[in-house]
Amino acid sequence: MLSGRISDVSDVIVVGAGVVGAACAYYAARAGLSVTVLDRGSVAGGTTGAGEGNLLVSDKEPGPELALALLSTRLWRELAELLPPQIEYEAKGGLVVASDEAGMGALRDFAAGQDKAGVRAEEIPADRLPELEPHLTPGLAGGFHYPQDAQVMPALAAAHLLRAGGDRVRVRLGEEVTGLLTTPDGAVRGVRTTAGEVSAPYVVNAAGTWGGVFARLAGVGLPVLPRRGFVLVTEPLPRVVRRKVYAADYVADVASGSAALQTSAVVEGTAAGPVLIGASRERVGFDRTVSTEVLHRLAAQATALFPALAGVRALRTYVGFRPYLPDHLPAIGPDPRVPGLLHACGHEGAGIGLAPATGLLIAQALSGEQPPLEASPFSPARFASAD
Repeated sequence: MLSGRISDVSDVIVVGAGVVGAACAYYAARAGLSVTVLDRGSVAGGTTGAGEGNLLVSDKEPGPELALALLSTRLWRELAELLPPQIEYEAKGGLVVASDEAGMGALRDFAAGQDKAGVRAEEIPADRLPELEPHLTPGLAGGFHYPQDAQVMPALAAAHLLRAGGDRVRVRLGEEVTGLLTTPDGAVRGVRTTAGEVSAPYVVNAAGTWGGVFARLAGVGLPVLPRRGFVLVTEPLPRVVRRKVYAADYVADVASGSAALQTSAVVEGTAAGPVLIGASRERVGFDRTVSTEVLHRLAAQATALFPALAGVRALRTYVGFRPYLPDHLPAIGPDPRVPGLLHACGHEGAGIGLAPATGLLIAQALSGEQPPLEASPFSPARFASAD
């Protein structure tokens, strides 16, 4: 196992101080490695800070991503015992609803497949929906309750993960990485930043939506693209919405690769009081222009699910960019094209939920341990032929 001291020489450099980078740093430190975390901005200043904090299994079909999510669900529960209550971890569950019998049939089929993979889901008939969500609109056909779904406050979760790494983790903010340093045979030996050089035999690309840009600095291709989304935030309310509630078409939107605008109702109460309303998806580069069309759609879809929200003020809206990869799986692990380079990006809208499992897989790759699940579907090697 590697060991080192905290200086301009570390065992590992993590590029990106969002929740994925923070989880990589935390688990690497727990494995006994010294870590330098670099970010050109602030902690959680990118996708993490614009996220809702969802920790979901309900929207994932059986396969590699669901296996990663189930591992992360267990790890988040462990972290909730370790990190302070300010991260607002809530194991409140999720509720997926259908407007008609055809939608319920699709949800049944989806849940049956998930059940074989270890997901717990309970069918809720229409007459029982008010027990779970008293303010839901009447006339829905029913839904499925997912008790394993949870939520955290993402920016605080990232900050406290970095803090939990202790003296083995050093965070350097406002410091942009401008190049990768390599040995004559092409292996990593550190990075060049706007403030100088940092040496380490391993560099982890946790740069989120900029993961593809960073990969190009290393001379490799990683087709990460930004996928824009808006969130409406209401005034603080009594617990009008108890869980994360979304319409069945949200699952299809998550799995879609379309660049066109898609919106589907996602409504979530928070411990602090405001209700978060999403979700939209579109690939428009890094355009941060506020779209009134999207905001009107989100508001209309949310009030269709929860009519009580019609008279509630929306205090603000924010925009974020999900790091999208074409096959909808993140890139996690060593890059065979550059010895010492690892990737931990491309999680799209699931990065907060998948962060602990990602960090654990990275730490195990660094220390040579066997991962607790089949990690090959996430290998960055699958993009090597695209160079």
